[in-house]
Amino acid sequence: MTHTHDVVVVGAGLAGLVTTAELVTAGRRVLLLDAEPPASLGGQAWWSFGGLFLVDSPEQRRLGVRDSAELALSDWLGSAAFADDGADRWGRAWAEGFVDFAAGGMRDWLHRLGVRWFPLVQWAERGGYLADGHGNSVPRFHVTWGTGPGVLEPFVRVLLDAHRDGRVEARFRHRVTGLTTTDGRVTGVRGDVLAPDAAERGAPSSRTVVRPFEVEAAAVVVATGGIGANHDLVRATWPAAAGRLPARMLSGVPDHVDGSGIEAARAAGAHVAHEGRMWHYPEGVTNHSPVWSAHGIRILPGPSSLWLDADGNRLPAPLFPGFDSLGALTHVTSRGDDHSWFVLDRTILGKEFALSGSEQNPDLTGRDLALLLERVRPGAVGPVETFAQRSPEFVAATTPAELAAGMNALTGTSRIDPDALARTIALRDAQVATGLGKDLQVTATAMARRFVVDKAIRVAPPHRLTDPAHGPLYAVRLSVLTRKTLGGLATDLEGRVLRPDGEVLPGLWAVGEAAGFGGGGVHGHRALEGTFLGGCLFTGRTTGRALVAAL
Repeated sequence: MTHTHDVVVVGAGLAGLVTTAELVTAGRRVLLLDAEPPASLGGQAWWSFGGLFLVDSPEQRRLGVRDSAELALSDWLGSAAFADDGADRWGRAWAEGFVDFAAGGMRDWLHRLGVRWFPLVQWAERGGYLADGHGNSVPRFHVTWGTGPGVLEPFVRVLLDAHRDGRVEARFRHRVTGLTTTDGRVTGVRGDVLAPDAAERGAPSSRTVVRPFEVEAAAVVVATGGIGANHDLVRATWPAAAGRLPARMLSGVPDHVDGSGIEAARAAGAHVAHEGRMWHYPEGVTNHSPVWSAHGIRILPGPSSLWLDADGNRLPAPLFPGFDSLGALTHVTSRGDDHSWFVLDRTILGKEFALSGSEQNPDLTGRDLALLLERVRPGAVGPVETFAQRSPEFVAATTPAELAAGMNALTGTSRIDPDALARTIALRDAQVATGLGKDLQVTATAMARRFVVDKAIRVAPPHRLTDPAHGPLYAVRLSVLTRKTLGGLATDLEGRVLRPDGEVLPGLWAVGEAAGFGGGGVHGHRALEGTFLGGCLFTGRTTGRALVAAL
């Protein structure tokens, strides 16, 4: 065996980097292993929009948003729907801790590290149900200045400084395939050294094996993420009650997010909790410039677009754009469809469409103030306009009949009836024309404009879709986009992995998505957005500090 380390951290994504930063800052010796080339340092977080769930923040208060830890926890519990039989014991405990962190120390901690935020807080996952149901009661989605790379920056800096000083060793192209145990304790890892590869960040890399390796350590931390790129495994674990995931899906994560770290821990005796809980999106569009396999981008919509199923019927209330992602997804999968549609016009496209991901938001990612000002000007933001022009998923037309013809041509079917589509649009427009209306989406959209940020940059003024001044019409084909694993390795409140009998599996710890963002399922059945990066930060920080005390 090679020389002993205090801790082996498996996975160089955000959660692994935060854990490493806590350990090396306290003087512990760390070996960081990752299967990908150095270009992919930071993992999935680098590609993210950088949104963080913060509670009662200065940014919220400046906008007149009244939030509190009590309200945030109520929203979380209403969304999570934790079981009362003890199965969600650890997930709920982590959730309570995370909300306290989001309302207390997280912003100050990150601010001291140099992280800053776009001042206009966004409102994601509005819910639309009763007060005790799913959704955020107020805007809490704080976009990091610098997006995902901006969140990663301070922890990458700690890693590079520690590497230069000899406090951490980073080995890329080291794929862990199993954990080693001695007398029931995890004592190290084994795997394969992969051939060097110059693949760009996020692109598939070679799996050619050069030689095996084995490393021993006092503790092992699994930080390898979830299963989102492993579509066969996603389909196999998707609950039957939620319908059938289609054969054609897009991936919102790189190919290496395949669940292998979770499986290696399971084989060593770890308990994997709530495997059927996932957070995928129904609003995916194919990336016109893909980096990884089946690369999809999520549309972050405002509330005005009509959301239609594959036959052209409106989704039921409150499954409006931006209200209940999982509810809309299960509606689509329960029908057995692989797509749905947004129907909108040029004005809505320009005001309400955004694309998730650091690469799709060069103004925020590059901290470019001049480019950022384009968001408040008429017309679509640059990357959205490019998508509309280059993507075959966008259909433009001047009349509902032409639009229906284009939608059918794209799918190679005749499922969209032109007369029915025209009637659906006309009924919606008649509601808008009243200035009041009984249509729940129309009234919810009007309510959204009471929030100053939505009125300024996210929600278009009410208008008829058939008004030529706002044309042309657009239809966007939406596909299922795999993304997050809500279940994972069960952990206690120190991040120690548990066995199926509930006892600690000595020597093994887990953070981030591999741990269901805490406890094997901090989100329960539904998430509130901004909580995935936040969960990586919270579990990495908490587990890293617990390891420092334990070693």
